[in-house]
Amino acid sequence: MDLKQSALTVTSPASLRTSSTICTLLYIFLGLLSAITVCGNLLVIISIIYFKQLHTPSNYLIVSLAVADLLVGIAVFPLSMSFSLSYCLYYRDLFCKIRDMRSSFDITLSTCSILNLCCISVDRYYAVCQPLAYRTKISSHVIVVMILVSWGVPGVVAVSLVGFNRSKCGQNCFFTVVLGKILIVLITFYLPLLVMICIYLKIFFVAQKQAHSIQSMKNSGASVSKMERKATKTLAIVMGVFLLCWLPSFLCTTVFTFSNASHPGPLVEILNWLALSNSTFNPFIYALFYRWFRSAFRMIISGKIVLGDFTDFKLF
Repeated sequence: MDLKQSALTVTSPASLRTSSTICTLLYIFLGLLSAITVCGNLLVIISIIYFKQLHTPSNYLIVSLAVADLLVGIAVFPLSMSFSLSYCLYYRDLFCKIRDMRSSFDITLSTCSILNLCCISVDRYYAVCQPLAYRTKISSHVIVVMILVSWGVPGVVAVSLVGFNRSKCGQNCFFTVVLGKILIVLITFYLPLLVMICIYLKIFFVAQKQAHSIQSMKNSGASVSKMERKATKTLAIVMGVFLLCWLPSFLCTTVFTFSNASHPGPLVEILNWLALSNSTFNPFIYALFYRWFRSAFRMIISGKIVLGDFTDFKLF
């Protein structure tokens, strides 16, 4: 009998019951998180599809983001729960099988969500910084290309990463795999992050400049202060939540890839769930900032759209 078997043999029934209770409470919480993610993103999708007033190119990007986040809630969350449970309860065979399944879905859908966020930031840039050129720069065809790129790149990345994990190579194996993973991390996170930071900083400075222009025209310091506070608050929440959710996980991945050290399982799982929770927050960040979405949500939740035809209803 090896050391691991001996440790499991001497584990007391009380300890097993405690571990089982913790796991049960953990998965009740994660199950609720998954349900909130699915329901929140469904509300966004139904709102934009049902109400004609929301049929705009910008909102199509939000639909694409919501679909990616919805699939995260439907596919990635349950697999991650099963993965974490198998790790928690020492079902090693199940642990290994679920790991590969989760990796494919996780990488594809999470990267898709990040790239959609990046595309939304580009759309907002032209809407705020170049409003006169917005309709020519961000046409329906451009939106379609953005959506295709947001879904196509993650698929290529997922296939490449699986290939790196399964490849058999010689003396330069470590260098090849590390280089490949670093390139993938750069493409899927650090590059979109840099683009988003630059764009949102530009939007913020332009919003401040516009606010000061209004002040000089209307001599209304109160309105300027309100506009600046709103711009600051919105951009701070957008970037703050994104960084809070994703940065720890990717920093951990980067550090352990370079060091070639063994990953501490519990830490990786916590950071992975923190990153996935961004799909829960996205509907509230990118939809609830707008009062017309709040109106649409109230009509859907109250069941009004079932009682009659409200597709042409003016939300704002």
